[in-house]
Amino acid sequence: MTDRTAELAANLARVEERIAAACAAAGRAREEVTLIVVTKTYPASDVRILHGLGVRHVAENRDQDAAPKAAACADLDLNWHFVGQLQTNKVRSVVGYADVVQSVDRLKLVSSLSAAAERGERELGCLLQVALDAESGARGDRGGVAPDGIEELAAAVDAAPGLRLDGLMTVAPLAGPYAGRQRAAFDRLMDLSTALRATRPAANMVSAGMSADLEEAVAAGATHVRIGTAVLGVRPKLG
Repeated sequence: MTDRTAELAANLARVEERIAAACAAAGRAREEVTLIVVTKTYPASDVRILHGLGVRHVAENRDQDAAPKAAACADLDLNWHFVGQLQTNKVRSVVGYADVVQSVDRLKLVSSLSAAAERGERELGCLLQVALDAESGARGDRGGVAPDGIEELAAAVDAAPGLRLDGLMTVAPLAGPYAGRQRAAFDRLMDLSTALRATRPAANMVSAGMSADLEEAVAAGATHVRIGTAVLGVRPKLG
């Protein structure tokens, strides 16, 4: 076992312990929560090590980094999640490798994703990114649609060929009424998920929580947590 493999194995074990403990505290089965490892800025070799350690869900937030990494790991049975703000000129590339886009937050993006999915003869999972810091009709500072825009966006995904509505995603906001109140933010997301599932029961995925706040997300009911630093280490500064 290489030093890097040993490091990632130890980090993964610690994260697994945290998720298991959070599930136990919330009275949930461990199987209810899926770990997505955010591999942004780290090389394809780390993705291969993670796969060997049992990881099957990985996430990226920049197409220019993700596309070559996904190509280098195309022989592995991995589910790729795109979690960053997505420009329409990158959609065709992203649809080539992503299984789920977690950052769907505007109608124009729905149209672009649908066209690319149809062209590639693929079905693409979509999460609506909810910005809990956004005013009505606006987008959040880190992307995302305001809560009152969810229904319109969900209807657009429903009607879009090649797309499948899987659920909701949020990033704990840095401003607004939920700043510094991760549990309250995730509880709000779960309320919005409950409303969405009333008419779309299959859209039951709730992606919330990162390295610093995964426990709060699990307690609220998240089905997927996105963990980067706690598994891969502190990222080097870019630029």
